[in-house]
Amino acid sequence: MSELPQAFGHPPLTARMRVSAEDFQVEEVLGHDADGTGEHALLWVEKRGANTDWVARELAKFAGVPPLAVGFAGMKDRHAVTRQTFSVQLAGKPDPDWSAFPHAEVKVLAATRHSRKLKRGALRGNRFVLVLREAAGDRAATEAVLAQVAARGVPNYFGEQRFGREGGNVAQARAMFGGRRVDRDKRSMLLSAARSHIFNNVLAARVELNAWDTPLQGEIWSLAGSRSWFGPEPFTPVLAERLARADIHPSGPLWGQGEPPSEDDVGELERGIAAHDSDLVAGLVAARMDQERRPLRLLPKDLRWHWLADDALELSFELPAGAYATVVVRELATIV
Repeated sequence: MSELPQAFGHPPLTARMRVSAEDFQVEEVLGHDADGTGEHALLWVEKRGANTDWVARELAKFAGVPPLAVGFAGMKDRHAVTRQTFSVQLAGKPDPDWSAFPHAEVKVLAATRHSRKLKRGALRGNRFVLVLREAAGDRAATEAVLAQVAARGVPNYFGEQRFGREGGNVAQARAMFGGRRVDRDKRSMLLSAARSHIFNNVLAARVELNAWDTPLQGEIWSLAGSRSWFGPEPFTPVLAERLARADIHPSGPLWGQGEPPSEDDVGELERGIAAHDSDLVAGLVAARMDQERRPLRLLPKDLRWHWLADDALELSFELPAGAYATVVVRELATIV
C-alpha cells in the first residue's frame, strides 16, 4: 500500500494507530432490523481483540449447534473494539442465557429473533471512530486535507488486509495459477487478492492523472449503493450532475473472463496496466471469474474530526460495505 499514490499529496501527519483497541472502533450497519420471529437468534455482539470466525465458533459451541448454524455479514478487525451482528439458528430450541457467554472479550449486548440466517455481505456498511496518537505535523495542512476528503472523498483502494501478511496473497495467487493446490476457502481469498491488485494499479494510475473522481473518455459508471454499472456513453450535463451528487462514480475493473467494457482512454489504460500482470489475468480467466466493476471514488459519510489533544486526532465516519477505513487515514497520516 505504501507505494500507491495519495490523492492530496504527501500526508501532513505522522501518527500511531491502534495504540489501544479502543482507538479503533467499528460498528456494523446492517441496513435492516430483526423481524422479531423465527428460529434464528440475531445477536448484537461487542468484541475486543477477537477474531470474527473464532467468535462465531464459540457462539455455536455455547448454543450447542453446529458452526454452520451461525452466520455473520462481514469480518471485523481483530485489533479493535467492534460491534456486529451474528445469527444463530436454534431450530426450536430456546435461547441460552447469552449474558453467561464465557469469554470476557466478547459481550452479547442484545438478542432478538429473526426468520433468516445472516449472510456474508448482507450489510449497508460500517461506522468508524478512530484515534491517531502521537500525531506530529502541520495541523493547518491536516485540516485542509480533511476538508478535501469531506468534499471529494478518497481513492477507493483495497486495503492492505486484502493482501495478507506482508502482501503475500498476490504471490500465493501466482503460485496457485502456476499449479500449486490450495483449499477452497484459500482459493477464494487468493482470487480476490489477484483482482484487487490489478484494480489498485489501475486506480493508482488514475490518481496520478488526477482522474479518480472525474471521468476519462470511455468511462464506465458505477451506481452508488449497488454493484450495477453502465456505459460507456458521452459525458453529458445530466451525468455531471449525478457525479456531483454522488449518485454515480467512475469505476475500475475487477478482472475476469472477456474484455472489460471500457473503451477509448479508459479502455487503453486498463488493458495496458493489466498486461503487466498477464499471469494474474490468465489465472482469473481460467477460474471463470466474471468482469465486474468497483467505484474508484470513496466518499466517507458524516466525516467529523476532533483534536483530543495537540497530538491526538479523533476521526469518525461511515463507509459502505467493502471499503477500508485505512485508505481514508492514509491521506492524512503516515502510520509509524
